[in-house]
Formats: sequence, structure tokens, C-alpha cells
Amino acid sequence: MQPQMPLPARVPAHAPQEGDGIVVGNGPAIIDAYIDFQCPYCRMFEEASGPLLDAMVTEGQVTLVYHPMAFLDAMSTSRYSTRASAASGCASDGGAFMEYLYTLFANQPPEGGPGLSDEELIALGLRVGLNDAFAACVRDGVHLDWPPYVTARAAERGVSATPTVLVEGVAVRPHPGLIRTAVAAALHHPA
Repeated sequence: MQPQMPLPARVPAHAPQEGDGIVVGNGPAIIDAYIDFQCPYCRMFEEASGPLLDAMVTEGQVTLVYHPMAFLDAMSTSRYSTRASAASGCASDGGAFMEYLYTLFANQPPEGGPGLSDEELIALGLRVGLNDAFAACVRDGVHLDWPPYVTARAAERGVSATPTVLVEGVAVRPHPGLIRTAVAAALHHPA
């Protein structure tokens, strides 16, 4: 299916061919994780399932594709979801997407407020080893048109909530045991 929204002029490094996420790992089973950096349930998902996902990537079992959405922009006074997702794209350009994802969730602001400022987003990136190129990417808004594209593509795939997890294209409740079971089935019975 062709995206209804045109591909942004620039997509982050490590994006899949469709440009709507960040690819981590290169294992045979594909997990798509649709997240919003302002979503408290996404933070809980990452805290509960992140270690398992990391292990499956490290062991070469899965290709994990994170789709940072701007689903909750209306729950912020400053389009925080879009700005945080765009900053995660800058972190991917700098080779530290996962480290930045962990830090964003560890420092997640409450819904309903402004969220973190761009300078605070930059400070978190510098804390995980990103550099001035990352800071310039965030300040210049290099990837600000990317989160709306990711969100539109997710809607085209029927994703209507975060977190949403798909294993080999099939929705799985975002629980570590259920994800592990679905991946094991995909690895033993490839489609």
C-alpha cells in the first residue's frame, strides 16, 4: 500500500525502506513497536518488555522496528510527542537511538504540560553520548516532519493506540511473555 502522506524530505538513519520507523537488529522475526514518548503505557511497556526485546535483538532472533508516533500531541501544550520523536530521529542519525529511547522514557514528562524543552531533549542526548551534530539536528528541526508521517503510516496499518506491538504483522498484547511466545512461534513456523 502506498503511503497517503509523502515521504519526508529527510528520514533518520536506520529507517526501513518505507521510512516510518527505526530498525534495530537484523533477526528473522520482525517485531513492530508503535510508541509515543509521552505515553505512560509506552514507558511501562518499555520497562517490562525492553530487556526481552534487547536480548532477542542481541541474540539475532528479531528485527525490531520502533515507530515513534506523534499520537499524543494534543496532550501537550508544545507538540511534545512530535518534538521527542523528531529528536529520536536525530539520535538515530547519531547512532544512539536505543540509548536515547531509554533516556526519554526514564525522563518522561506528565501528560497535559509542555513536556521537555528542546534544550532539555538535547541535554538528554548529550548525556547518552550524542554530540553537537545531534544538538544542531534538534535545534534545526531536521526531523519535525517525520513523526506525522510515521503516525499517518501507522493509521494506514490500523494502529489506533500506543503501545501497539506486531509480531510478523500480527497484533500481540504488549506483554513480555506473549511477545516471547509469538516470536518463538514465528521462528519455528516461518510464514
